[in-house]
Amino acid sequence: MTSEPLTPDTVLSQERELVLPSLSNDDAVDLGLELLRLARERALPVLIEVRRGPQVLFRAALPGVVPDNDVWVAGKTRVVERYGHATLYHRLVEEESGVSFTERNGLDFADYRAHGGGFPLAVAGTGVVGVAVVSGLPQREDHALVVEALRAHLASRG
Repeated sequence: MTSEPLTPDTVLSQERELVLPSLSNDDAVDLGLELLRLARERALPVLIEVRRGPQVLFRAALPGVVPDNDVWVAGKTRVVERYGHATLYHRLVEEESGVSFTERNGLDFADYRAHGGGFPLAVAGTGVVGVAVVSGLPQREDHALVVEALRAHLASRG
């Protein structure tokens, strides 16, 4: 996984870099399979989900995943869907400002989890149409896994 320093600007740069040409059902499954391949190679205890709009197009739970991971995936998904940015972006803004995401936005932590691992899936010329989420690792590692998989997914498409 990447060792680049993470700041809010770095995450926004990743979002601009990782724009997809399309997000068909097949594209979503391919991205999910890339995440799954990376997680299996490393024996990572993660829950993976790829959505387009409200529809789950890929979901996999590897050994070590617990029911709490479902809660985290749902909360991270809501943050990305509401704001259109990676959950780690919001977390890093929180760390820099000293004001929690919950305080800043008036949203209940039980429903909105601004912790790394949720990443917007943007399509060129359209904008954010979905979300890829990983839960099970420390938040920066969840985020890094999604970024790595998106880079590999884009590279495989030329």
